[in-house]
Amino acid sequence: MTRAAIPGLPSRHPIGALLPALYADDDLAQRFTAGLDTVLAPVLSTLDNLPAYFDPALTPPDFLHWLATWVGVDLDEEWPEELARTVVARAMELHRWRGTRRGLVERLRLCLGAEAEIVDGGGATWSNTPDSELPPAPAGELLVRAWPTDSRTITAHQVLEVVMSSCPVHLTCRVEILPGPPEEGS
Repeated sequence: MTRAAIPGLPSRHPIGALLPALYADDDLAQRFTAGLDTVLAPVLSTLDNLPAYFDPALTPPDFLHWLATWVGVDLDEEWPEELARTVVARAMELHRWRGTRRGLVERLRLCLGAEAEIVDGGGATWSNTPDSELPPAPAGELLVRAWPTDSRTITAHQVLEVVMSSCPVHLTCRVEILPGPPEEGS
């Protein structure tokens, strides 16, 4: 799609009609301004519809990737257009929960249509004694158990890509793909 000259697109504000009365019957002036109208019509049409360009549900497909850069989202070229639009629309919400279990589960649900159980090996400790020994390093392993919720199949590689794009670098990740929700107590 292009927003360049579109054949037959009429100008909503023809320049020839805005000229002084002296040029209203001048053939050369009217043809010259009609040429300018042809060049300016797509620009004026774009400006008239500018709010639609910033709405992920309405923006043209080629503009969606540029809009995604505004909200800090990397769109996968293989995603269907509707998924890409949804990811851009929910970007701020997903950024708010980035690095948390909830954020990771939402991201997996949105991107892969999968539910997940996250077992985090990290932790935090503190001491009220000055100059005390540092605590031992946390395990630093994240276990992600994921299962599809619809007819789509998911792979460990797909889950790992989503997890690594939203988790801290120091964490290692182990992925288990389950056929359905895990049993209670497992």
